[in-house]
Amino acid sequence: MENREKDYKAHVLAIPFQSPGHINPMLQLCKKFIRKGLKTTLAITKFTSNVMYTKSDKVQIDIISDGYDEGGFFVADPVPISMARFKEVGSRSIIELMTKYESLGTPIDFIVYDSLLPFVLEFCKEVGLPGVAFLTQQCGVNYIMHQFYHGKLSNPVSEFPISIQGLPPIESADLPYFGSNVPYHFALVAAQFSNITQADCVLVNTYYELEKEVVDEFSKHCPVLTVGPTVPTFYLDRRVVDDKEYGVLSTQNDPSTCLNWLSSKPTRSVIYASLSSVRSASFGEKQLQELALALKNSNYYFLWSVKSFEAEKLPKNFKEETFDRGLLVQWTPQLEVLSSEAVGCILSHCGWNSTLEALSLGMPIVAMPQFADQQPNAKFIQDVWKVGIRVKHDKNGLATKEEIGRCIKEVMEGETGKGIKENATKFSNLAKAAVSEGGSSETNLNYFVSKITSSS
Repeated sequence: MENREKDYKAHVLAIPFQSPGHINPMLQLCKKFIRKGLKTTLAITKFTSNVMYTKSDKVQIDIISDGYDEGGFFVADPVPISMARFKEVGSRSIIELMTKYESLGTPIDFIVYDSLLPFVLEFCKEVGLPGVAFLTQQCGVNYIMHQFYHGKLSNPVSEFPISIQGLPPIESADLPYFGSNVPYHFALVAAQFSNITQADCVLVNTYYELEKEVVDEFSKHCPVLTVGPTVPTFYLDRRVVDDKEYGVLSTQNDPSTCLNWLSSKPTRSVIYASLSSVRSASFGEKQLQELALALKNSNYYFLWSVKSFEAEKLPKNFKEETFDRGLLVQWTPQLEVLSSEAVGCILSHCGWNSTLEALSLGMPIVAMPQFADQQPNAKFIQDVWKVGIRVKHDKNGLATKEEIGRCIKEVMEGETGKGIKENATKFSNLAKAAVSEGGSSETNLNYFVSKITSSS
């Protein structure tokens, strides 16, 4: 079929790792591409499309297979087998998708892939398309894992603190933690650096002013471009005032419950607790009970996003005994919550999306990291950016209700909290400047689009 005259610069196929924490930033990146004149198609798996609602009025959504259409990635097999199957089945599925768009007269010009899927770059080389890596974690974490992969750090590390140019001193508690599946998950995260230097470009979901030192150092090994934060423009520079949509949702979500509740609360009087969306990274029963008692004893209002698998672990009658000060919901529209004047801080697991959203909106953080990149994120939150306090654990590895309560009170009304609020505001302003006209991320994005469209 003969191609019609294009009304776009290039057609990009975006392939995220199939979890909400990776799909959402990829979707936001696609929206940035659209504003630069690119046509975008976001590929989600059949299983993802069945269990989640990926919303976008602007980005075209299409379906591929990862070989696990019924049960989902990681469910049936160990990580190495799952990844091998995704590579085999996914590659065939991507070919089918490309063939479809070729027949429609809108062929794919290049592929942006989540760096956790390095096989996509191999695929790009085989079919002769430019391949662009997208690192969804902060640059500091990426650089630590890069050091591990290339043998600059031993696994496990034998001596602390670790000294890496561009990073603060790293203790054992600051390294990424992968739980009971350490070898598999560690290998998955490290493998993204197996071929990344062969990518046509490497984009990172951060902004330069947040991580100057490590971006400069990492760039000596891998030519990265910072293009974040991947947060809808309504919450940043408001260049597109109706751009509030975020990404993966459940069709059951209703934002009105918590937003109406927040609207009735005094300014900066509410603790917003949002600690995990993944069962495997959830706190154990004892830790959840200590957290619940800390909120109960805090004398602040609290809004707590509690998943069903967590609610059953809470103290008996907790919801009834705190109904006058607390609201427990299974889901919150996080950006709208963080924008509320009623919220004084976020009690967070420190996943990168939540951290970047809090930084973008100037929200102080009480850090309770649990899994993967959350530990190093918490390190930066407290010791580098100084936008929060990290909860300490006792000799049994438990964050007690007293310790959690101490951190909450210090952030909400203590002397340290005053400096934290000032720094949170500073980094929020820097995030807005980065994505505005002439800002670092906007400049990098313009450079990337110019480079990729001239070669595609």
